[in-house]
Amino acid sequence: VQLQASGGGLVQAGGSLRLSCKASGSIFVTGAIGWYRQVAGKQREWVAAITTTPGGVTKYADVVQGRFTISKDYAKNTVYLQMNNLRPEDTSIYYCATDPSVIRSNLASQAAYNYWGQGTLVTVSS
Repeated sequence: VQLQASGGGLVQAGGSLRLSCKASGSIFVTGAIGWYRQVAGKQREWVAAITTTPGGVTKYADVVQGRFTISKDYAKNTVYLQMNNLRPEDTSIYYCATDPSVIRSNLASQAAYNYWGQGTLVTVSS
C-alpha cells in the first residue's frame, strides 16, 4: 500500500481544511489509518486514527478533540481529516499512515504504523 496525503494549504485562524489520504491499493481490511503531524525540530505528534474495519472506531488527541473529524470512504480508498476551527498551533506538516496490525489499544502508537505517506503542509495564520 502506498499513501498519498493532500489538501494542505494556508488558512486563517478559525477556518477549515479537509485533508485526504488516498491509498494506492485497497485499505487494509484490518488495522487502522492514522494522522500525525510534525513541526520542524519537534517530535511527530499523533492527531487521530480510525480503524479500517466496517463501522470504524475513531480516536483523537485531546488537542484536536471536537475540532477534527476523521472518516473513511472505502469506495475511494481514501481517509479524510476534516479540520475545523483551526488554530495557529495546528500549523504543521500532516502525515497519514497505516498498518494492518494496528489495534484499538495502540491506535496512537507511531511505532505500530509501518506504511507512511508523504506530508502535506497546513499553515494557519493568526
